Amino acid sequence: MYVIVGLGNPGEKYARTHHNAGFDVVDILSQKHNIPLNRTRCKARVGEGIIEGQRVALCQPQTYMNLSGESVVGLVNWYKPQPQQLVVIYDDVDLPFGRLRVRAKGSAGTHNGMRSVIYLLGRDDFPRVRVGIGRAPEGWELADYVLSGYRTPQERQRAFDAYMKAAQAVETLLAQGVDKAAALANAYRGDEDAGEDAGVR
Repeated sequence: MYVIVGLGNPGEKYARTHHNAGFDVVDILSQKHNIPLNRTRCKARVGEGIIEGQRVALCQPQTYMNLSGESVVGLVNWYKPQPQQLVVIYDDVDLPFGRLRVRAKGSAGTHNGMRSVIYLLGRDDFPRVRVGIGRAPEGWELADYVLSGYRTPQERQRAFDAYMKAAQAVETLLAQGVDKAAALANAYRGDEDAGEDAGVR
């Protein structure tokens, strides 16, 4: 059983903000594969189904971002995935807006949700899909930026395109493994028309 976790903040206030990229990618997988998130388990919205021939649990922790690890630990204890079968999807300010990265393991970087996950799990040897949101524009506080929405239709479209490609990367990981997923994600340059850092306007 693969446990696919998208990180974000619950509630309409935070919907469709930069920090909810993980939620949005899980929503796309839910819709594409007809897996409704119709259960509440381990402080998360959960849907179970099949993607690329693999049994999966799609999960959106409802703990708020900084406490994401509480939900993820519960989900891991419930489903008992192998280390490589836990996949976490989240936004990353250290990647240019629209870029993607897939890694088999690694640190949390600057992301508080992943810090919580790694700290409470006590390990970092699980795949992750990072969705670049770029750095905060000049004059913005980081917290205000990550909790803000997309400011133009073009920005919203570029974000959606990246989410769709991130969902494809998860599908590739399930079908062909993390190395193939990494190659797909790393080759995607959804922001190449927007300069090195689309977050700066």
